[in-house]
This record gives sequence, structure tokens and C-alpha cells, in this order.
Amino acid sequence: MRKKIFAGKILSLSLYTLSVNGRKVIREVIEHRGAAAVLAIENGQVLLVRQHRFPHGYVLEIPAGTLEQGETPKKCAFRELREETGHTAKKMIPLIKYYPSIGYNTEVIHCYVASGIKKVGNLQLDHDEIMSVVKIDFKKVLKMILSGKIVDSKTICAVLAHTIKKRRL
Repeated sequence: MRKKIFAGKILSLSLYTLSVNGRKVIREVIEHRGAAAVLAIENGQVLLVRQHRFPHGYVLEIPAGTLEQGETPKKCAFRELREETGHTAKKMIPLIKYYPSIGYNTEVIHCYVASGIKKVGNLQLDHDEIMSVVKIDFKKVLKMILSGKIVDSKTICAVLAHTIKKRRL
């Protein structure tokens, strides 16, 4: 049984009452359409956005966003790259898919690697988005992850997955 507690613009909260192995349990679940994230590397530099994320302040992360109703993750990745960085890509290659908070959240993040990157214009931000574009050397991004300077999960997952795939481990 599901009881919706809250419905917002990008997520909702429901209480589920269910039976698991004969035991009645209640679960609080955040419901989210999912998101796409883009690891865009141009001449050894990673395109990151420096975004204000309340309550944590400014963080560095790869471009990403919530899927619009009926939108595919790949289409979302192309859209978010253009909106948040002013760049387009010829291809979006699937990299990794993961659940950032699997115990209480339905959100799945689809990470892509962009290729054929080209600057085509200015950022196209929503009124509540506060960000700027930063380019950082890939090796420095890895060091920033390991030192705790980059703490965003989608950025960490995408960069580490890409590093492993490049080394074919």
C-alpha cells in the first residue's frame, strides 16, 4: 500500500506498507524520475560546473539534470550539456548507471561520456540555477576526488568509472 505524503516539482515522498519475508514493514521512499550526467573531456580538460547546492554551498560537479517527463536519459544528457555549459557533443556514450541512495530513493543516474565537444553559445540556466563553467585537467580532477575537494557522487562515479574503463581493468 502506498500513501503519498508530498508531491513537489522534482520529487515526491511516499510511505509504503508492505510485507517482506512475512513481516510487515513501512518504508519512506523519495520518488524521482531519474537524471542524466555528462563527463565531457576536451583536450584532457574536464568540463565541470561550479554550482550552488544548498545547504552545502558551491560544489564542483559534471553537468547533469533531472529527466523531463517522457525524455530519454541520452536526450537529457545532450540537453543538460548544452544548457549548463554552452557546449554540444556529437555523441553520448553510456558509461555507468547507478542509484545514489538506494535504500530510500528511486532516483537512478545515467552517466555518459560526451565526445566531439564544441562550444556553441552561452549557458541557458533555469532562474534558480546559480553556476559557472570550469575546465580542469583530468588528472587534477582525480586528485581532487581523492583529497575530498570534489564530493559530488555523480562526478566521482563517472570519473572513476571512466578511469577504470580506460585502463580496461
